Amino acid sequence: MQAAFTRRAVIVISLIATFALGVLAQRSGLFDQIAKYRSDIIFLSQQHMKLVAISGGLAILIGVPFGLWLSRPGMRRFAESMMQGLNIGSTIPTLAVLALAMSLLGIGTMPAIFALWVASLLPIVRNTYAGMLGVPAYLVEASTGMGMRPMQILTGVELPNALFVTFAGIRTALAINVGTAPLAFLIGGGGLGELIFTGIDLNEPGMMLAGAIPTALLAVIVDFAVGAISYFVVPRGVNPLR
Repeated sequence: MQAAFTRRAVIVISLIATFALGVLAQRSGLFDQIAKYRSDIIFLSQQHMKLVAISGGLAILIGVPFGLWLSRPGMRRFAESMMQGLNIGSTIPTLAVLALAMSLLGIGTMPAIFALWVASLLPIVRNTYAGMLGVPAYLVEASTGMGMRPMQILTGVELPNALFVTFAGIRTALAINVGTAPLAFLIGGGGLGELIFTGIDLNEPGMMLAGAIPTALLAVIVDFAVGAISYFVVPRGVNPLR
């Protein structure tokens, strides 16, 4: 009861604060300044979403199988060493990764996708691996006792029980991806970073916010979409939200 009341209070306060900020922005003429860049916002948002979709999709396609592979009994003695390697890689600043990618792949979309892929990979691998290790051992033992094969246990028992944690990693990775994608502008990758960094250079808050606000909205939309998918994909007995 108390948790539900607290959640409702937070929602009400957030709505009031959002309304108040909207009124202030309208009175200051900020909305009119942002509206001037409507066509740029639409075009650059499409570029932004393309970068996120490609790099995030590649991170999921590679990260989830890699995390599953590390969770196998024969790989567990090497898994933490490999995970530490990924941790070290994630500590490298994104700008440094962009510079390295630019030196290897040139300027444009390809190095931007590579850098965003690197930034998104660790949370997916880590959560997939942790989710698989978190599957109760008695479920695996019971499945083995029932005569299920290793692949049947993986797909029918372990993976469904690890999906909630895996999706949490995907949500984190894609949120990082959306927030990092504006840096792609620095190496010619396009995206909403063009409005953000140009606005900073020209000292135009309207232009800067015309890039920053859509970026924040995209992050919220992506997080909500992945959360909605996980709500329906993760089995009812494993998903604490159902």
